Amino acid sequence: MPELATTGAAANPIAKVLVIDDSAVARGLMTRWVDEDPDLALVGAAVDGEQGLKKAEELRPDLIVLDVEMPKMDGLAALPLLLKAVPGCKVVMASTLTRRGGEVTIRALSMGAADYAPKPQAGRLAGAEEFRRDLLSKLKALAPRPIPPVPTARDIPSTPAPAIRTITPAPAAPSAPVRKAFAPTAQPPASRGAVARHTVRPEIIAIGSSTGGPQALRDVVAAFGTDIRVPIVVAQHMPALFTKILAEHLSKASSLRCKEAEDGERLVAGSLYIAPGDFHLTVRKDAAGFYAVLDQTPPINFCRPAVDPLFQSVTEVTGGKALGIILTGMGHDGREGSRILRSAGGTILAQDEATSVVWGMPGAVAAAGLADEILPLNRIGSSIVQRAKNGM
Repeated sequence: MPELATTGAAANPIAKVLVIDDSAVARGLMTRWVDEDPDLALVGAAVDGEQGLKKAEELRPDLIVLDVEMPKMDGLAALPLLLKAVPGCKVVMASTLTRRGGEVTIRALSMGAADYAPKPQAGRLAGAEEFRRDLLSKLKALAPRPIPPVPTARDIPSTPAPAIRTITPAPAAPSAPVRKAFAPTAQPPASRGAVARHTVRPEIIAIGSSTGGPQALRDVVAAFGTDIRVPIVVAQHMPALFTKILAEHLSKASSLRCKEAEDGERLVAGSLYIAPGDFHLTVRKDAAGFYAVLDQTPPINFCRPAVDPLFQSVTEVTGGKALGIILTGMGHDGREGSRILRSAGGTILAQDEATSVVWGMPGAVAAAGLADEILPLNRIGSSIVQRAKNGM
């Protein structure tokens, strides 16, 4: 194990990290990765939940990497104790890409874990490198650091903002080729005046989320009754298998039918469809109504599924008569899709910074001036219901 708190990383740390994992191999890899990163400071490591709790109380880390399955005290048992011992600490679960790993991960997220990083199967070197990138990027996204205020339109009075431009919805049919990469639809030059907002009920509700999204989605759908009479489509950044488990948990939390979308499946009003892990989800329309299209074209914004192509496709099939919601998540996926949807007259809601685990995705939408409302998590569900019933 590398020497602690003596490297260049620790000399000017952004975040103090504690690693808790019973596997000597996994623990050694993760401590080395953290120690070598200039933006992180490794302060300790532990072999199980009991030892991890003692070290957390002593070292007061900003971030904890917590293994799921350990002797003496496993990750689920240790999680609430760690959060109580070090208030404000963010915990990233390290779990295997198995059915059990997915179940435990979803439970951990509902108990207060900030995020998760899927471990590769033993012996997969390529998987180990992907795990390293995923783990370090999530730790740095969750690290406490000063965040400059996001400017709003009223903060930038120097020049008038150009009018939002409209787009012409592209025709869609079952035989239409799947888009190979996200490319914003061509738009005419900006004109004076604001784009007209639709006053009719949205035909589709589209939601994008990432870090912190599973619990945010659970809170949002828990507010839905039986009044949502349109399909709901979701792009949540998650690996394969985990999205299926998430859909099952969302079904238990709401009155909606929640499931993974299937290629060619008809989208039924009052049902929620989640993009399967490792697949982009887009929406098409024919004479019989809306249907789902899945593809494995290259990742967009480093993500598959991605929010941008989902929002663009929803814009195309509804002519902008859609409601888009951007929840907590790292990065800026969803910003350009929100721009396209709002340009066509759709409405965009964004989760506020105070209730977001990471204010990356909703913050990017807010900074671009694309959010019609920026709301705390506990108001988003009711706002969706109201708009679904009474129009946008």
